[in-house]
Amino acid sequence: MRRLKYRLLKEKIARHYMLGLTILCLTILFVIGLVLLSKAFPVFRDKDLFKVFFTSGWRPFKGEYGFLTFIFSTLNVTFIAILIALPFSLLTSIYLSEYSTSRIKRIFNPIIDLLSGIPPVIYGVWGTLTVVPLISEKIAPHFVDFSTGYSVLAGGIVLAIMITPLIISITNEVFAAIPKDIREASWSLGATKWETVKKVVLRKSLPGIIAAVVLAISRAFGETIAVLMVCGNVTELPASIFDSCYPLPALIANNYGEMMSLPEYEAALMFSALLLFIIIVIFNAGSRLILNRVSKRYQQ
Repeated sequence: MRRLKYRLLKEKIARHYMLGLTILCLTILFVIGLVLLSKAFPVFRDKDLFKVFFTSGWRPFKGEYGFLTFIFSTLNVTFIAILIALPFSLLTSIYLSEYSTSRIKRIFNPIIDLLSGIPPVIYGVWGTLTVVPLISEKIAPHFVDFSTGYSVLAGGIVLAIMITPLIISITNEVFAAIPKDIREASWSLGATKWETVKKVVLRKSLPGIIAAVVLAISRAFGETIAVLMVCGNVTELPASIFDSCYPLPALIANNYGEMMSLPEYEAALMFSALLLFIIIVIFNAGSRLILNRVSKRYQQ
């Protein structure tokens, strides 16, 4: 009896401890948002938000803070990254989960995990040394008169390589969560392996695949160093994917040291950080809701 009471007490303490940590995490998130909002408040108070969002004039010393270039660049780079990464990641996951042997899985799964852990600056250096010259000397001359290679396309390619391991890992887990009975039922009806993948596995996995893409988009939005090193950082709207651009994370990283002398400039940079924060929180919350729905569906 005493032992039972002791176990119940330990369980109660563990439950309250985990609840406390959960509340602490949410509080930290809330405090971060609140601090960014308070720092960015002068922009809400003194500036026309329509001009802030829909003009591209960035002249801090004249009090002009148009974020259109940075928002447009961020969306362009992220879109290209997803466009490149998604087909490659999806086909790799299908092969690893449905066609490969256990030996190949034991070789490739750790490599994918390893790729996820490489620091962004390594990807940035690699992009500067290989992707930028490749675009400048081999690809861009076929489409435009001149390109330095530091461009929207370079940022998209480097980001695509960075988010590919993340998408593969999540989609692998989603495919593994689908009950084997469903596949066997499809095969018993005469469907081939590819028909089963296409009409059963992919259809059942669609919410999970969407969640993986959303998480990858969240990571792509927040990547700073790699994007900063290959995008060129020019405060003009890019006319093509071979032009330089200036995503929001690069703006914050490049100008953080200068903002202390100009309070208005500081508020503008904090406003850009707040924008990123809100976007990433919304995307992460959305992906979590989708994953929860998928889990409940297969538990029933």
